[in-house]
Amino acid sequence: MPETPTTRPAGREPLPGQERFVSDTDETGLGAVDAVADESAPSSMWGEAWKVLRRRPLFWVAALLITGAVVLALVPGLLARTDPTSCILDDSLAPPRSGHPFGFDLQGCDIFARTVHGARASVSVGILTTFLVVVLGSLVGTIAGYFGGWFDSLLSRMTDIFFAIPFMLAAIVVMSMFKTHRSIFTVVLVLGIFGWPQIARIARGAVMGIKNDEFVTASIALGAGRWATLARHIVPNAAAPIIVTATVSLGSYIVAEATMSFLGIGLPASVVSWGADISAAKDSMRTAPHILFYPAGALTLTVLGFIMMGDAVRDALDPKTRKQ
Repeated sequence: MPETPTTRPAGREPLPGQERFVSDTDETGLGAVDAVADESAPSSMWGEAWKVLRRRPLFWVAALLITGAVVLALVPGLLARTDPTSCILDDSLAPPRSGHPFGFDLQGCDIFARTVHGARASVSVGILTTFLVVVLGSLVGTIAGYFGGWFDSLLSRMTDIFFAIPFMLAAIVVMSMFKTHRSIFTVVLVLGIFGWPQIARIARGAVMGIKNDEFVTASIALGAGRWATLARHIVPNAAAPIIVTATVSLGSYIVAEATMSFLGIGLPASVVSWGADISAAKDSMRTAPHILFYPAGALTLTVLGFIMMGDAVRDALDPKTRKQ
């Protein structure tokens, strides 16, 4: 028996940007049942955020600054082939010349080489500290917000105790106890110990706002365990404010490392860093201010890049901003 061709109701042509799916004739034989899939249907939260981000010049400027800082930290030899620790006193405060565009500092070291190589220590401290802070803070805040009860009371009070401790003062006091055994990992550990409470508070609030939503209740009703629901549904949906805060805080940790190195209790003198160079340049600010300008400018641009990126990501993930 020949097949009956599928009929299409008149006046139902597909709209631009839409795709028509035509089904077989229904049981009554009166016509076809079709469905229209709209390509403009809302995508995921991160997909919508990317659509907003790629249209914002602020995001691309921040991405350019961050990419430049990361490239300098990973492969400083691409731009500076001079050894940053090779210093000749005869070149003390010498002006720029071929191969040395920034001139020389008081010790006769190439300022350009030290500025480029100083990115490795500063950026490494910022990234590693942020990673440690996010792990500790997210773990404490997520458990406290999701399970509640005495878990929440105990972990919240512990968070309040650490939050009440002045961050920089505590880091300076602890770092001053390490006279000889100071390294990048020592600085990261000290900053991470006193930096996690802010992330913990944000994670706790985000989890508490999500755990009673309908999709979480439906997951538990379908038989998913509490830990499975936490990992699959709550943590991904609570990650947005944590990522925004971590991005902005990364710049703060770079500044904290530079501050401690400026005071002489951060990274050792054998490690080239922007904070150490700023500290060494303070005695020559009147006679040779350019020695201070270059490492301070590199530090400022890097921190500015992470702050701008945090602002751009926050605006992209905020539904109110997207509507505007």
